[in-house]
Amino acid sequence: MNAHPVNAVRAFARFWYGFVVGDDWRTALGVALGLAATAGLVQVGVNAWWLLPAAVAAVLGLSVHRAARGPDRGPGGAPKEK
Repeated sequence: MNAHPVNAVRAFARFWYGFVVGDDWRTALGVALGLAATAGLVQVGVNAWWLLPAAVAAVLGLSVHRAARGPDRGPGGAPKEK
């Protein structure tokens, strides 16, 4: 094995970052917050099975909205001034 172990760890970490976060850190953060909130509610005894699907649906809706707005759009969908 010619690779330095630190390089292998960095490559492994970069792979997982790219796989989980990908192009949109907001989506990854929203899902992580949904998981954390669900886990927190379960820890205090709340039956919170419904929270994660609702969070994923909300994050998906926001992601589609941002994508439909396009990169050249500002708040409210208006074209950005150049």
